[in-house]
Formats: sequence, structure tokens, C-alpha cells
Amino acid sequence: MISSAVTLQLPALQVALPLISAPLGLLLRRHRLVWALAVVVCWMSLAISWLLLQQVLAEGTISYAMGGWAAPWGIEYRIDAVNAYVALIVTGIASVVVPYARRSVEQEIDEGRITYFYVLLLLCFTGLLGMTVTGDAFNLFVFLEISSLSTYALISLGRDRRALTAAFQYLIMGTIGGTFVLIGVGFLYVVTGTLNMADLADRLPEVTQLRTLHTAFAFLVVGIGLKLAMFPLHLWLPNAYAYAPNAATIFVAATSTKVAVYALLRYIGSVFGPVISYEDVPFGEIAIILAVIGLLSCSFVAIFQSNVKRMLAYSSVAQIGYILMGIGLASKTGLMASLLHLFNHALMKAGLFMAVGCMFYRIGSVRLDDLRGIGHSMPWTFAAFVLGGLSLIGVPLTVGFVSKWYLVLAYLEQDLWPLAFVILFGSLLSVIYVWRVVEVAWFESPSPRAAEAREAPLAMLVPTWILLLANVFFGVQTELTVGVAGLAAQILTEGLR
Repeated sequence: MISSAVTLQLPALQVALPLISAPLGLLLRRHRLVWALAVVVCWMSLAISWLLLQQVLAEGTISYAMGGWAAPWGIEYRIDAVNAYVALIVTGIASVVVPYARRSVEQEIDEGRITYFYVLLLLCFTGLLGMTVTGDAFNLFVFLEISSLSTYALISLGRDRRALTAAFQYLIMGTIGGTFVLIGVGFLYVVTGTLNMADLADRLPEVTQLRTLHTAFAFLVVGIGLKLAMFPLHLWLPNAYAYAPNAATIFVAATSTKVAVYALLRYIGSVFGPVISYEDVPFGEIAIILAVIGLLSCSFVAIFQSNVKRMLAYSSVAQIGYILMGIGLASKTGLMASLLHLFNHALMKAGLFMAVGCMFYRIGSVRLDDLRGIGHSMPWTFAAFVLGGLSLIGVPLTVGFVSKWYLVLAYLEQDLWPLAFVILFGSLLSVIYVWRVVEVAWFESPSPRAAEAREAPLAMLVPTWILLLANVFFGVQTELTVGVAGLAAQILTEGLR
């Protein structure tokens, strides 16, 4: 049993553990040792997030005052069902990605820079967990910048020169987004005199008539929207995913945008509250319109991609559209569907990018022309890709079906059946671009590269199958995900007040 003294410190350990481990990795220098350290840290963080979730479900919200300074004067880590659930997603993905990364990184990154890769990954991990557990608006911005800066550097480590261009493009757009977030936080401080989120939620109803408040809302939504790749603020994402090292793509795709969605949910649900977010400001209508346009347009663009990583990148923007459709509806069922899709999309997209990374490891390319016949030379790897594709489409018994089912139900509850049809049409479009890969890999004669390929190493194949089998497990056993997502949606609907 863990002592009560340690249990009380779990919120701080969640952030401090990877933060301390990052500079320690620089001291270790040897990349195999740094990789082992990263694996241990991620697994320990997963255990902490699981314990925090169990504690929240049993006892309610946890409030941790940093340095003993009580909120709102000091920085508070405030953990409820919403962020405990998101922290479990981030740590769970990291715990599988880092073991997978060793072979992939050794092939794709120069030996002298591999140590820096793991150090940057730990810093990004720190920033994402910090954003998740903090209850302070400015502290959230600080952790947002930690995760963003480390992500820019991770992307730039790709051997393709276009990785530098992609990192620079993301740097420019990410800096604009971060500036917008900081301006929004500054406006909130001007009108309330506090940065604590729970305190903000109590004080904002007194100043709802001020235009400064609505301006702050707009700045925060645009800034965070850029970080989560909300259409049309997604332009940084396709190149970033396509040219980053595969391990970096997997981690960022499965965690970064999900935590940004959480930050948006926390602001509109818990800080501003439903009245300001959906009545005083027409956020719901705008979110649904942009989500539908992004879902359809990016699905169409994905169909015509010749690079599988770019195809999956545009697919990610479309999947974010599903999440925003649930948020824009402002109902408990809609929010629950969005939270479910946070978890489910992390599983499916990480598994798909892992399968693609396995193919890249053997043939050095993920272009469709080079993948011709790869399904015969790498049957287990490509079977994993097909399973992930089925989940992406939303086939029953996979996690993709569960969240899309609840999203359709949310729209039917509001008698918005045309938008429910859009959700189904989006799934049909995903059938097309997934089938393009299947057709090339299984039904065309092997390319010279694919003909010489052999199955991926077990060190990469096993983590890939763990995630993709989780797509089936949580598609059948929905008690945990649906239960926690429902409780989180209720908290966001009611707010902190």
C-alpha cells in the first residue's frame, strides 16, 4: 500500500517526475540509458494518473496548494474527473510510445542527437501533464509553452529537410496562438484580479456586461484553437506530422491536440461557464459550423494524399471536427461524446501511426507507390493498420464506433438529424482513404522496396498491437470510458460554481 503522505503528493509528483528526469537525461548522456529512464518515468506517471483517477472517483475533487500557499494566492493543482481522465490518456499513450520509440529513433535520428530526443519528449510530457492538472490560468499558459517549444524541437529532428520547415511553420503559428492565450489570460486578470480558475468562475458572473470579458473569451478560443488544430487554424499540422520522426508524430498526434481540447473545455465549461460560452457568445454555433467544414474538407483532402502520414494528418483534423461538434452542442451527451472521442482517437491514431512507423522502419518510405504489396511482406504490421482503419471508420466493436454512436445520439436528441447525417457521411469518406491504402498494399504487385521488406521487429510490433487491441477492448468494455466521460461531462456542464 502507498502511504498517505505519498498519496497527498501525487498531484505534484505527476509534473515533477518528468520535469526532473529531463535534465537528468542530459547528465546520463548515453541514449540507451536515457531511453530506459524515459520508460520508467512514463510507467510511473501512468500509475500516478491511475491512482489519482481512483481517488477522484472515490473522494471527489483534489486540491493541492503548491508550496503551501492556499488558492487563490498560490498556484493550485486541481484534479477532478475531467483532467484525471485526460492525464490517464496522456500517460497511457506515453507508456506505450516510449518503448516503441527505441528502434524507430535509432534508425531515424543521428546518434549524437538521440539523447536530446528523449529529453525533449520528457519536457513535452511535463508540459502536457502540467496543462492537465493545473488550476491556474497563467500556469496553464506556462506549461502550454513548455510543451510547444519542446514539440517544435522534436519535429525539427527529422532527417528530411522539410522537417525544419515544418517546425518553423509550427513555431510561427504556435507563437501566435500562445500570444493570443496570454492576452486572453491578461484580460481575465484585468477584470477579475485573479488567475485561479475556480476563483475566476466565481467572479466572472459579476462582470458579464464588460466587453473585455468577451474579448478575453475570443482570444482564448482562437489561441487554444490554433494549438488543437481547429479548422481553419490547422495549417501547421499536416507538415508537422508528415516530416517529424515517427515516434514524435505518434506522441504528438495522440496527446498534444487532446490536451489542447481539454484546455478549451476547461475554459468554456468550468471558467466562463455555459451561460457566457453559449448564450452571451455564440460559440456553439461557430464551433459546429467550423467543425463540419473541417470534417468534410479535410476528409476529402485526405483521399488524394500520396503520403500515408499526411493522409492520417488530414484525418486528424477531420477527427477533431467530431470532437468540436460535440462541444458545440453544449449538451451532456454531446460533451460526453467529445470526451469519449478524445480517448478513442488517441488510441486509434497512435496505433495507426505506429503501424506506419513499422513500415517506414523496413522500407524507408510511406508513399503509396512504395507501399504496393507491403501487406504480403509485412502481414502483421499491415493487419494492425487495417484494424486501426476500421476503428477510424467507426466499425462496431471498435472504439471509433462508440464515440460516434454517442455523438449521433446527441444530435438526434436535439432533432438535428442533418448534422447526424454529416457524421455518418464523414465515416464514409474515411472508408475511401483507408481503402486506398488497403488496395495498394494487398491487391497490387509489390514495389521493389516492399518486395524486400520483412516483418517489423517485435520491439515495435508488440506496442503497436497493444494499442490496436485496446481499440477493440474498449470498444466492447465501455464501462470505464463511458462512465468517466459521463461524469466529466456533468462536471463541465455544471461548472465549478
